[in-house]
Amino acid sequence: MTDHTYRVIELAGSSEISHADAISNAIARAAKTMRNLRWFEVTQQRGEIEDGKVRHYQVTLKVGLTLDD
Repeated sequence: MTDHTYRVIELAGSSEISHADAISNAIARAAKTMRNLRWFEVTQQRGEIEDGKVRHYQVTLKVGLTLDD
């Protein structure tokens, strides 16, 4: 097994559908401008309530990018 070094960045994603969709949105957007995305860790989950219903889901996540090629 090879040792790896990672850069860790923090992202926030949102969605009107679910927390899982918010994660996917954040990673998909980051992948447009960053290479070597390898793992993520959700650090916070929250949501917005409007008229007694969940309106938006939001997540904060750490994403690891490999520095090794």
